[in-house]
Amino acid sequence: MTTLTGSPGLKVQVMCEGIRYTEALGLAAAHSMPNYYPYRFKPGEHDPTGKGQATIPYLINTADGTEIRIMGNGDSPWHVEGDTTQGYVLIHDGSGQRVPIEFEPLRPWLTQKTADGMPFSQAGVTTHGDMLVINVAPGCEYFLHKQDGVSMRCSFCAYGAPDERTKHLGQVTGQVEIPPPTLERMREALNAVISQAEIRHIYLVGGSLTDARKEGERFLQLARFVKQANTRGIPVALGSGALPDDIIEQFHREQLVQYVCFNLEMWSEPLFAKVCPGKNRYVGYARWIEALETAVRYWGRGNVYSAMVAGIELEPEHGLEWEEAARIALQGAEDLCSRGILPIYSLVWPVGGRTRSDFHARIHSYFETLNVGYQAIRRKHGLAVSDGFMCHRCAYMQLECDIDRADQAVAA
Repeated sequence: MTTLTGSPGLKVQVMCEGIRYTEALGLAAAHSMPNYYPYRFKPGEHDPTGKGQATIPYLINTADGTEIRIMGNGDSPWHVEGDTTQGYVLIHDGSGQRVPIEFEPLRPWLTQKTADGMPFSQAGVTTHGDMLVINVAPGCEYFLHKQDGVSMRCSFCAYGAPDERTKHLGQVTGQVEIPPPTLERMREALNAVISQAEIRHIYLVGGSLTDARKEGERFLQLARFVKQANTRGIPVALGSGALPDDIIEQFHREQLVQYVCFNLEMWSEPLFAKVCPGKNRYVGYARWIEALETAVRYWGRGNVYSAMVAGIELEPEHGLEWEEAARIALQGAEDLCSRGILPIYSLVWPVGGRTRSDFHARIHSYFETLNVGYQAIRRKHGLAVSDGFMCHRCAYMQLECDIDRADQAVAA
């Protein structure tokens, strides 16, 4: 296995090994952007809260701007010490390595409200680093359908189920149009965010519809609204599902977005069908790739992306060791890059297999091997992740931008 060094090496270690709970980490939550997942204490782990779980920060940033998502793990060799006065340090138990860090701050907008009293945090916007994600219709119809008793939702997704979030956003199953009040509240939240933080990327996402044309209509409405609300001209990426070709062309004709990202999630048709049964049933593997190729014809090579979940292949049900999983993923990277499409690999911890003694090591080996190999493929095809689409300051679960930045620094 190739070993990364510098900031990319640190990042992959912390991403794959997580961070152990300390009092300093818990207290930092009071002034930091909160994690979407609470820290869950493992059996026998010291729990000062007495509750079995605790709120912790979401993101850490190193001195050179590297951003890393915090994954709580009671077995991790990493822990945090310090406070707001003396600063925070990430420490490795074994090597004693000490890394000065800051937590992504709890910005005012997270506790502010719209004119009609809705918290901005419920208005369909979130951030990680300098990226603003707009999601005003998160409910995914795949959660509502089954085939032969199997849910059509993506196996890694716990986010898209219609729930209280969809209610306060006014999302109703079967209704394509986004309610105008929802969009106006989102505009207020957007303006608050960009006035308080440096935002360099906007990413439009939403729950999937079983009818791709209707999904395209919803995203057209959203993108048109964002275009007139985005007075600073921040680059916008379309993160819908794979859409019909004529709707893709319409996005380009109206110059609604600068980048396209139809998330295939998983390379190889058998894995795609298992991991993303709804996408496979309602769109299809071949059609998904065709839609990405259509986008390349309009936006050009290097401006079309596909997010991929990296690590879900290591679930025991797929029967893959990390070497084979990495080989398949790199085969996909080669194929997509040859078409002018850039995959973006986001680390996903598998749920199963935690009793294996090499659980964390195999995730680390897989993800590092994949990213080092993928960098060589990008170079081969003359492709690079556009700084307008994403960068190291928002790539909280990805390595592409960090590895490229480290190489550029060495070359300079």
